[in-house]
Amino acid sequence: MAAVEVENLSVHYGPLRAVDEVSFTAESGEITAVLGPNGAGKTSTIETCEGFRRPTSGAVRVLDLDPWAQRTALHREVGVMLQDGGVYPSARVGETVAQFCRLYDRGAMAGELVARVGLVERTTTTWRRLSGGEKQRLCLALALAARPRVAFLDEPTAGIDVNGRDDVRGIIRDLAGQGCAVVLATHELDEAERLADRVVLFNRGRIVANSTLANLRSSRTTVRFRSSPSLDAQRLAQHIGLEVVANGDEFIISFSSPDSSMASDLVSRISVWLGSNSFPLHDLNVGGERLEDVFRMLTKEQGP
Repeated sequence: MAAVEVENLSVHYGPLRAVDEVSFTAESGEITAVLGPNGAGKTSTIETCEGFRRPTSGAVRVLDLDPWAQRTALHREVGVMLQDGGVYPSARVGETVAQFCRLYDRGAMAGELVARVGLVERTTTTWRRLSGGEKQRLCLALALAARPRVAFLDEPTAGIDVNGRDDVRGIIRDLAGQGCAVVLATHELDEAERLADRVVLFNRGRIVANSTLANLRSSRTTVRFRSSPSLDAQRLAQHIGLEVVANGDEFIISFSSPDSSMASDLVSRISVWLGSNSFPLHDLNVGGERLEDVFRMLTKEQGP
């Protein structure tokens, strides 16, 4: 049984269908990244899994518990890191972590947890005097106080410097390595690409991709190149018979084909067309699709 099971979940706010019959699972020992543009439904879904929101319809089970009906039992077993920590401004780091650890029968050792998130030198510092990155570290520590079997982490590396991000990634990987099911909500595709075993991509209240990161990246081939920003992507698309996505002076063509020769043929056709229309060709790259490309393709604006 998966640690997190979501089946045909819908969440409505009046006439608005924020989440529309979505289904996915998150396994113990894996990092599942939940991605999507603002308003896609991912936050409402995760809040339902955490027991903070009641589903309109469908079923959610976390550790075989109903998050809404069995919140007290569930919260003994899960860790939740919110984007806004909600820590009292005058609360001190060490005291706060110790208080949280005492809430659980098998809570973590406070001193070890403070050291693990790199806040030993800030033990007596109040919340209001912490930097943004230090506040994120403290919130992560609080999410780990229960020694959770499932951890819901919302933007865990936001506001943290480069070295600090490496530390946080290491903590998250260690969590999964110890058998915890990590559900990572983030807008940062680079973080998801570095950490995730599985990606669940939301758009307009529905799931548009649900697969391992490796499968998402290998299922399609992408041709990327740079040229003049005045290049008419639609004209090129008509010529090659594939969609061309323009991003400033970068142009991206993504396709799926069992024929490996298609990429070389496509590059040749693009080169000839650019030359005949007096457009330059720079930084040509052919390879597996990046998560950023998958995200753009699956969440692009569509008509109602």
